Amino acid sequence: MRKTRSILVAMAATAALAVTLTACGSEDGKSDTNSSSAAGTGTGAGAGSGKAEDHNAQDVTFAQGMIPHHKGALEMAKVAAKKASSAEVKALAARIEKAQAPEIETMSGWLKTWGKEVPTSTQSMPGMDSMESMESMKAMPGMNHGSAAEDFDKAFLTMMIEHHKGAVEMATTEKAKGQYGPATSMADDVIRTQTAEIAEMNKLLGKN
Repeated sequence: MRKTRSILVAMAATAALAVTLTACGSEDGKSDTNSSSAAGTGTGAGAGSGKAEDHNAQDVTFAQGMIPHHKGALEMAKVAAKKASSAEVKALAARIEKAQAPEIETMSGWLKTWGKEVPTSTQSMPGMDSMESMESMKAMPGMNHGSAAEDFDKAFLTMMIEHHKGAVEMATTEKAKGQYGPATSMADDVIRTQTAEIAEMNKLLGKN
């Protein structure tokens, strides 16, 4: 009888221990499941951000084309800051530099994220080399009717208008065919800003 009682006590203790272990295991299991789920969610989020909102080939073309195009405009703006005679032209050049330099950095960042080549060249505007030299610029058709400084302003505005038209065309294509949100948003900014600047430059040239 005593032996039977001992066996029953031992069995009861074992059962109690089993219940305790099961309960702990259940808590641990639940915690592990949550951790695993959280980790999975984190991985998913990381994968989603890594896609950079699913850019497409047009987004890459836009960034790789606009970077050297912007660099060309910046070179012109820097020359104008030194040689322009008109305060309005100098102010315009400063605005162009302020707006386009950060855009170059932004687009370069996109390309690096996408594993694409970042252009290092500059898309210069036709006649830009002539603008570096006042003597050479005087020989440009239609640019020798005033002072050298005035001729420079006319040349700068004329060339920048055409350059801006090219940027607007590129941005319009991006808006129509691009997929990456920040890129299409920048394209919209380019269209709005540079279209307004084209109107401003035409007015400075007396065309409006």
